[in-house]
Amino acid sequence: MEPTISPSDDTPEVSRVDPRLLEILVCPLTKQTLEYDAEKQELISRAARLAYPIRDGIPIMLPEEARKIDDVPQVTMPAPNTALDTDRS
Repeated sequence: MEPTISPSDDTPEVSRVDPRLLEILVCPLTKQTLEYDAEKQELISRAARLAYPIRDGIPIMLPEEARKIDDVPQVTMPAPNTALDTDRS
């Protein structure tokens, strides 16, 4: 017999996010990869210093819904490739 869990249990059910989805999601502002915080149910963008919430297993990738975070070091963006800017004199 499988154990049954009654709705009155005090342990909250943790939402699960599909790992394949986590592999392809990027920050909508910076296009950088995200870190999954399972405990807080957030996707962290170090570059944007934002934490996108995950609600019912669905990442909410709207910057206006994200929580600003100051406790992570900001990642600097690489300089744009200037190889196309050649001197034509």
